[in-house]
Amino acid sequence: MTFMFFRLRTLLFIGAVTVLAACATGPQITRTQDLSKSADTPYKNILIVALFESFDIRKSLEKEVVTELSKRGTDAVASTSMMKTTTPVTRQTFLAMVDKMDADALMVTQLVDIDAHAVLTDASPEATLNIRPTYYFNVWNVELTEYVEPPFLGVEGTVVLATQIYSVLSREAVWAIESKSDFVQEAGVPRPYAFFLDEARAITAHMSTDGLIVQ
Repeated sequence: MTFMFFRLRTLLFIGAVTVLAACATGPQITRTQDLSKSADTPYKNILIVALFESFDIRKSLEKEVVTELSKRGTDAVASTSMMKTTTPVTRQTFLAMVDKMDADALMVTQLVDIDAHAVLTDASPEATLNIRPTYYFNVWNVELTEYVEPPFLGVEGTVVLATQIYSVLSREAVWAIESKSDFVQEAGVPRPYAFFLDEARAITAHMSTDGLIVQ
């Protein structure tokens, strides 16, 4: 089986994991390949594959997609649930999964582009003000104390993901979209749940609308 998506490359640079942040708005979806007229839809048993450098990132997105497809009555299996962190991310690995679960389709999501830049933001100072009278007429003792935290580093930018659906029967890509998400994130924050949930909902909603799964 010769799926085109197996042109593997490094998809996330070091530190980009923390950049996949809570989106200010939901993903903007662009259809890059209309559903093929010959597609054997609707698909009922789909292998979900996310191609990222981080196993945990792959697992998070795949899990959310499986959950959303299940809500729509479609069986799906996350590839990360069938492999270890040391399992080779190769064509043979995923083809074996397709055969094992007797999948009729395969969904592949990968990073297309990430445009991020750091933003240094001053923390809001806190102050206490103490005013006390003195022994002198109309003279007051004023004490102002400010507590200022160091500036914190944030990251903002755009992430673009590409998702393709492959038919196991035809061994060809039958549908594809790109999702673009704007984000704002404090550097060092653990991977955000909201990002993966928004992406999963957007992807599965368009799969349903375009007739790839039972509506």
